[in-house]
Amino acid sequence: MRLIILGTLAGMLAGCADTPGNPMDAVIDSAGPDQLGPTRRGPDIPDAVDGLVVGHRLMAAGEFELALREYHRGAAEHGANVDVLSAIGSANLRLGRLHQAEQDLRRALEQDETFVAAHNNLGVALAEQGKWAEAQLHFRNAFVFDKGRSPEIRENLLLAIEKTGKTGYGEAEADQLLLMRRGAGRFLLLSTPL
Repeated sequence: MRLIILGTLAGMLAGCADTPGNPMDAVIDSAGPDQLGPTRRGPDIPDAVDGLVVGHRLMAAGEFELALREYHRGAAEHGANVDVLSAIGSANLRLGRLHQAEQDLRRALEQDETFVAAHNNLGVALAEQGKWAEAQLHFRNAFVFDKGRSPEIRENLLLAIEKTGKTGYGEAEADQLLLMRRGAGRFLLLSTPL
């Protein structure tokens, strides 16, 4: 008797699985590959995670070289827009490539002269090269466009004002400068390593 009941239940379950319009099939079909998560990649399936997002995460983890690679991937995806150029410049700055960072950040500001993070980071790159007067100008622009909301930008500006009158620049003061980046319409600060 038990075998007959189990056989009948197995037959009913098998019949349900073959029935068109199974509710699980509808959910999977309507979700599409993007909503199901990254299971594979190919020419017809876009990359699951944006290069800028991955780059920002790698920057936060201190993996600046890897972040730079991801930012270049982001440039291939989005073009050389202000966010990409500023991110590439920030990564180059963290890698100590001051002249390259300066060029990237200047290119970013050519596209958007009100971009707070690019002004701040260009100020840091210039300060690292001992160009305090120009660094002060960019810190001032960052402070104005940010409307004075960021205490880190204010500290950078005050340090640049102080240094403009001095001739020396010590390594200890370089660690006081803070980098910024923008992502998803908001400003995020990156702390300097100690």
